[in-house]
Amino acid sequence: MTDMPPKLAEIVEEFASAPREVVLEMLLEFSDAVPPLPAGMAAHEGMEQVPECQTPFFLKADVRPDGTVTTHFDCPPEAPTTRAFAGILAEGLAGADAAGILAVPDDLYATMGLAQAISPLRVRGGTAILARLKRQVREQTE
Repeated sequence: MTDMPPKLAEIVEEFASAPREVVLEMLLEFSDAVPPLPAGMAAHEGMEQVPECQTPFFLKADVRPDGTVTTHFDCPPEAPTTRAFAGILAEGLAGADAAGILAVPDDLYATMGLAQAISPLRVRGGTAILARLKRQVREQTE
């Protein structure tokens, strides 16, 4: 069994060890880390919507021939917490391979200690984002 990608493990550790009052600040920083969509995806072409999120959230995972995965996320700036989930995944999974992504624990956000800092509804949305991302990767690798 592969462990989750090292970059993501580092982010998880930072959050898990951060004092609660700093966690929201850290989330806001990650909400700025979401790379813009490529021009061809601006209209969410080929992307999947995550209905569990309170705000419109779209994602797409592309498994390349070498096994690495490219992720694309889109979420409005008015939803900084949800955007932060995308930023954490975008940064933490950059350059990761399919096995690494599939090894990310489903309770990632609880592991990060976010359940104490944000609402259960938001944690559920973040969990749904991860589940859909992993499903897309799984579908392309089986």
